[in-house]
Amino acid sequence: MSLISVAHAAGEGTSQGGGFEMLIMLGMFAVIFYFMIYRPQSKRVKEHKSLMASMSKGDEVLTSGGLVGKITKIADDNDFISIELNHANEVVIKKDFVTAVLPKGTLKSL
Repeated sequence: MSLISVAHAAGEGTSQGGGFEMLIMLGMFAVIFYFMIYRPQSKRVKEHKSLMASMSKGDEVLTSGGLVGKITKIADDNDFISIELNHANEVVIKKDFVTAVLPKGTLKSL
């Protein structure tokens, strides 16, 4: 019978301070979440918004679909741009799908 009472007493002693340790662990997870997920994502979104704002007519761009072309028209009232792929083909896409502005002369080197 003494073995059961000793085991029961040991189980009661471990529950002290459990709530504070749980708060510390939740705080650590929040900090890890912020630095590993939220902060880099918000930085990418900020960079993409500045990229979209800096685009102008004549820039050579790369889209998320893999198209490379030169901007021929930017609509001010909505978020669409016209991209000339070559002299015969022109497409209209949303500004959001532009992933990079390429250096001048990239199309001639392809």
